[in-house]
Amino acid sequence: MPAARSFQRTYSAEPAQVGWARRALTQALGDHPFIDDATLIASEFATNAVLHSASRDGGKFTLRAEIHPGYVRIEVEDAGGPWNPTQHSDGRPHGFDVIEAIVGTGNWGIVGDATRRVAWAALGMTAGRNDSRLPVR
Repeated sequence: MPAARSFQRTYSAEPAQVGWARRALTQALGDHPFIDDATLIASEFATNAVLHSASRDGGKFTLRAEIHPGYVRIEVEDAGGPWNPTQHSDGRPHGFDVIEAIVGTGNWGIVGDATRRVAWAALGMTAGRNDSRLPVR
């Protein structure tokens, strides 16, 4: 069985960097069966970091992945900031709705505070087998 691999890169919190992050993760994933879903999720989390976190003011975001043969965990860490989850009234799914539809309830989350936040998702896991740990620095 192939060994687990780790991926980590830090990017400037600028919109163009989301595409660079997505491409780098795609390369790291290679022919992994979760490549499409993992890159979509990473892109959504990175976009949120760039647009909605304190990182947007000249900061950075870090994309991490734990890549196992039947499992991928994605994390995006940013500089935190105020958190205002809102309900959308337009009736269509939005980013976090799509992520939950892909990975299932309990297999993603957002942890942290006004100074550091991590959005994480796990593909290939059953609900409840994940934890919402902050990554080790």
